[in-house]
Amino acid sequence: MLTILGFGMIATFLVLIMMKKVSPIAALVLIPALFCVLVGKGAHLGDYVIAGIGDLAPTAAMLMFAIVYFGVMIDVGLFDPIVRAILRFAKADPVRIVVGTAVLAAIVSLDGDGSTTFMITVSAMYPLYKRLKMSLIVMTGVAATANGVMNTLPWGGPTARAATALKVDASDIFVPMIPALGVGLVFVLALAYVLGRRERKRLGYLSLDTLVDDAETVTETADEKVLVGAGGGSGSGGGRAATGGGDHAASSYENEDGETFAGLDPDRATLRPKLYWFNALLTVVLLTAMIMEWLPIPVLFMLGAALALSVNFPHMADQKARIGAHAENVLNVSGMVFAAAVFTGVLQGTGMVDHMAKWVVGGIPDWMGPHMALVTGVLSIPFTYFMSNDGFYFGIVPVLAEAGNAHGVSTLEIARASLVGQPLHMSSPLVPAVYVLVGMAKVEFGDHTKFTVKWAALTALAVLGAGLLFGIV
Repeated sequence: MLTILGFGMIATFLVLIMMKKVSPIAALVLIPALFCVLVGKGAHLGDYVIAGIGDLAPTAAMLMFAIVYFGVMIDVGLFDPIVRAILRFAKADPVRIVVGTAVLAAIVSLDGDGSTTFMITVSAMYPLYKRLKMSLIVMTGVAATANGVMNTLPWGGPTARAATALKVDASDIFVPMIPALGVGLVFVLALAYVLGRRERKRLGYLSLDTLVDDAETVTETADEKVLVGAGGGSGSGGGRAATGGGDHAASSYENEDGETFAGLDPDRATLRPKLYWFNALLTVVLLTAMIMEWLPIPVLFMLGAALALSVNFPHMADQKARIGAHAENVLNVSGMVFAAAVFTGVLQGTGMVDHMAKWVVGGIPDWMGPHMALVTGVLSIPFTYFMSNDGFYFGIVPVLAEAGNAHGVSTLEIARASLVGQPLHMSSPLVPAVYVLVGMAKVEFGDHTKFTVKWAALTALAVLGAGLLFGIV
């Protein structure tokens, strides 16, 4: 019964979200509460929610201060050179823009944090997509899928979890997987090219010179400057662009549809060119500390945000303005994280997730025992979407590894195969970073899900196929 109710709860959530019958926050809270009562454990709902909040509180803290930190870094101009390089390559060609989105997301993903990746990618690419009337869902889908492939980095989370759960070395898992992950990245770039061609066919060849009139020109092409920034305002996706920088950083105009288009002003008051190398060094040290695990990530971002604000904006009024500029996005994202805590808390507290795992593993026939690596890879695609990485790697993967060992399949093969589902995982409703992505892009979560799931699943299958071909899994 718990197995049926568990799958029923997940299915109900996804259907309501994709049909846009309820907001993600409401669905994450109300649906698990209802199913907790149906399970007969309504009296324990409070305990489950508090336990879930306790588990996700560090993530919420990390996201809150990461948004402030990277919001400030974009305000002061740290990422402007990277953005200019990508946008100079992209120009106004939809193919180049979509491919540039994939490249930028992959590069920024090297820091191992999805929220960072999405903040920088959206703030860089949003103005072009909006100005050229390209599909914003293409942007979110490509960015999420590229980040999902890169999420397998040893400091990204899944690899470390698999190594811990199976008591093996993370490098022994990741290094042999590099060729297969490389194929995954190539697949994402090919996907970006195809989607870009589709956008080009829909829109035709475009030119910023013809699309941006004098009133909307925020930079001069003669100086090889480009449109840079993020959209302002709030959307149903749940967030104002955190990188818009508030009133001091953005110049807003209305296009022919009456929509606001905000671009980061290259002469904005928040720029700190004299502190560029300080900010660059601070960011490098912060990312190094994350990779080396000198301190917990939430603590690092708290320290980094406090230091970035104090040095770049020594006056208290300016610090309050910067925090206020990013407050709405912080509130929406942190609220979504705590709402997700209700969902995960009920899934785990009622035992539904355990029964679901046992049902799936128990349904694997004996003749598939020697192919448990393949089974693990296939199962990782839906399982890492429907549950947290912690639940999958600590609850299910050890069981799959034990079954594989009984048939001569090594633990390392199981561990590598368990990474396959990450391209889809990054669009899971249980991943807090995805709400940063859809919130900043002002895209409905349901629309993002319907578009991205099929492409992300195909990317995961491409990684799995490459792993089998190269004899990695």
